[in-house]
Amino acid sequence: MSLNLPATAVFVVLFLLVTWLGFVAAHWRKADLNQLHEWGLGGRRFGTVVTWFLLGGDLYTAYTFIAVPALVFGAGAFGFFAVPYTILIYPFLYLVFPRLWVVARERGHVTAADFVRDRFGSRMLALAVALTGIMATMPYIALQLVGMEVVIGALGFPTTGFAGHLPLIIAFIVLAAFTYTSGLRAPALIAVVKDTLIFITIFAALVIIPAKLGGYGAIFSAVPQDKLTLPAATAENFGKQSAYVTLALGSALALFLYPHAMTGILSASSGGVIRRNAALLAAYSFILGLIALLGYMAIAAGVDKDPAFAAGFAQYGANFSVPALFLASFPSWFVGVAFAAIAIGALVPAAIMSIACANLYTRNLYKEFIKPDCSEAEEARMAKIVSLVVKVGAVVFIIAIPQAYAIQLQLLGGIWIIQLLPAILLGLFGRGFNATALLIGWAAGTALGTYMAATQGFTSSVFPLTIGEVTIPGYAALYSVAVNFLVVLLLTPVLDLVCKRAGVAAPR
Repeated sequence: MSLNLPATAVFVVLFLLVTWLGFVAAHWRKADLNQLHEWGLGGRRFGTVVTWFLLGGDLYTAYTFIAVPALVFGAGAFGFFAVPYTILIYPFLYLVFPRLWVVARERGHVTAADFVRDRFGSRMLALAVALTGIMATMPYIALQLVGMEVVIGALGFPTTGFAGHLPLIIAFIVLAAFTYTSGLRAPALIAVVKDTLIFITIFAALVIIPAKLGGYGAIFSAVPQDKLTLPAATAENFGKQSAYVTLALGSALALFLYPHAMTGILSASSGGVIRRNAALLAAYSFILGLIALLGYMAIAAGVDKDPAFAAGFAQYGANFSVPALFLASFPSWFVGVAFAAIAIGALVPAAIMSIACANLYTRNLYKEFIKPDCSEAEEARMAKIVSLVVKVGAVVFIIAIPQAYAIQLQLLGGIWIIQLLPAILLGLFGRGFNATALLIGWAAGTALGTYMAATQGFTSSVFPLTIGEVTIPGYAALYSVAVNFLVVLLLTPVLDLVCKRAGVAAPR
């Protein structure tokens, strides 16, 4: 595949624009960026509109833009599970996170681990929360690089050897520079451009591609029936139905527990901003449904049968379906716009994720265990350095490790991060739960969820749970967090009794 010069020129111009915005962001709502809450949370001053773009850019990533249509392209209607799951998220966001924001603002918390440390007085439980957040986020950052790599390859750049990785390395050097300089303000400002480009791309695709393919009727007629709809809810298809439902519910409960989502929430200016976004963010779910339709359009266009795209599909598989569809449907200059939207869609969440990991390390490992007396300026400086290390780690991760492994680790990310739910939920709305019980519950849920994924060869997060003679395939994260809650509920009175008999106060 030769280099597409017009598309590459537009791509580079838009990339330079967001680079400039990233550095300019240091002077937007200017403050002392030598304070961690200013660098890592934007001073908790983002209003409804900025928070909407920030959370949207945070949660709807480049990999989402590539992977959701790819899943529909390969697996059909099952790929639409992402749409109901993003709808289920928002009642959870409305009910839980404004309360967390209020506590965090009053107590000066920067991370979820700060809240757990303060609420339960347990350094080890807070450490477990911090390490889980970092471990679950690293492969997530790596997957943003997967989305960026696909579009860079589709532009015609070399895809093997050092030359194949060079554009990616340059992009992340730029990302590291403006994140270090501007902190969370950079991805917040760039998110506005990113989402504007994505909206333009999607609405153009919804009009132009169907017109070229003979309309939506022709598109749906070209999709095999077994991919067009989910199978009927019968006893024979019970496993597919249970997997679909549990994936949607478990993913909804897990998503806002990720450190990057938590960072976006805690950067809001008030709990009211979060509640308003719980309603307004549903617009992104609508956009996600439209993005998923690109998978059906790619089937109807037959892009996988086009010899011009054979190399791309051979290297990237179904992930190449959206780039191939755009290359086949649009003039080169607009392909540059679309590919820039996807690439910038990798930079925004990757920046927020690296900042979130840096906040966790600095607050809950460095300050808690290594240098408790560090100053605010030293704390912010350490966070900036760690954000660079995280980005370098993600690039090395994706270069040194096959993409399949990165995706497999991301399956574990959701299983691991949902184990924070008991500590956060019970800490906000419960009373009297034992910190040691919460730590044991976290360990049990993490171990069980990892074991469930391992039994599937880390190729699926759906585990066939057998109870008697009934097998219920379901999301391993949901099964394991249920065990986590059960352990906490059963062990709390037992450990309280042990502490009482020993004459010591139970950790809470």
